[in-house]
Amino acid sequence: MTTHQAPRPALHAVRPVAPDALAAVRILDDAGRPCRPYEDPEGGAPLRCCLRRSRPGERIALVSYAPLRRWAAETGADPGAYDEQGPVFVHAADCAGPDGTAGPGHPFAEPGALRTVRRYDAGGRILGGRALVLGEEPDADLEEALAEAFAEPGAALVHVRATEFGCFLFEVRRPY
Repeated sequence: MTTHQAPRPALHAVRPVAPDALAAVRILDDAGRPCRPYEDPEGGAPLRCCLRRSRPGERIALVSYAPLRRWAAETGADPGAYDEQGPVFVHAADCAGPDGTAGPGHPFAEPGALRTVRRYDAGGRILGGRALVLGEEPDADLEEALAEAFAEPGAALVHVRATEFGCFLFEVRRPY
């Protein structure tokens, strides 16, 4: 019998989309398209700016984002062909970023969710990845997958993605 426990705090520091990248994609996204905000009628969209789900009536936008390209520009890496972009939801205007209202643990960690944990080296090349189905203790599952990813000495960066759509959810950098 499994006992359901309260989520534990994440040991690895989860990073939302950086404020400067948000400012840019709210004008022109990483695919070169203008931002088209809309009012979210139902809520529930995974917001990468504040790492929580949207609420009904919030103004959000679905934009193209290239997380590895942004990281590479910051670090001087050259991901070459591994550079990719995909859809992410963000608030249509500035927000305060993560404020703790999403709760403890990892963002978007729900039992049954399908996740891909992909690790990259300091040059931006993919070292490998792992697909997982989050179980009854999704934070523990993600923490184990992150620990496994960073057990590889060359891993500098990990992206967690929603497997069904390939969407980037959040980034974790090697803890020092």
